Formats: sequence, structure tokens, C-alpha cells
Amino acid sequence: MDKNRIDGAGKQAKGALKDAAGKITGNDRLQAEGKLDKAAGKTQQKMGEAADKGRDAARH
Repeated sequence: MDKNRIDGAGKQAKGALKDAAGKITGNDRLQAEGKLDKAAGKTQQKMGEAADKGRDAARH
């Protein structure tokens, strides 16, 4: 499994926590940071999935 998949999932979780904390506290900046972290994590995870598929294709 590609490291980007793991790191991306972690960023998404961190972003979800920031987003929720921002909503609860009414902190728009924290909420926006959370949304950005989630988006960055999703992108990174997709990159890792693509790398895994590339490696799998090269093996076969």
C-alpha cells in the first residue's frame, strides 16, 4: 500500500475533526482549514491509489 494512501486518510480525519470543531465553536477559519485538509487528504489518497494501480499493472 502506498504511503500517500495512509497519509491522505490521516489528513482527511484531521480535517474532519477541525471542520467539526469549527462548526461547534463557530470558528469559520478553523472550519475552512478543516475543509481544505479534507480536500488535500482526498487528493493525496487518490494519488496513492493511482500509484498502487500502476505498480499492480507493472507486475502483471
